[in-house]
Amino acid sequence: MKQSEIKQLSTAELQEKLGETKKSYTDLKMAHAISPLENPIQLRNVRRTVARLATELTIRDDK
Repeated sequence: MKQSEIKQLSTAELQEKLGETKKSYTDLKMAHAISPLENPIQLRNVRRTVARLATELTIRDDK
């Protein structure tokens, strides 16, 4: 998910998306621990998306 897409979401949508993405990241980590993922770069991409969403929420809370 790109930063421009994240900025267009409402705060409620951001919180919902953050929860979904965190769950997805946890599931990927568990799957990778059991048997290596075909594309381990997915972990990095999902982790960065979580950070982008959390950062946008923090910015909105400070305003």
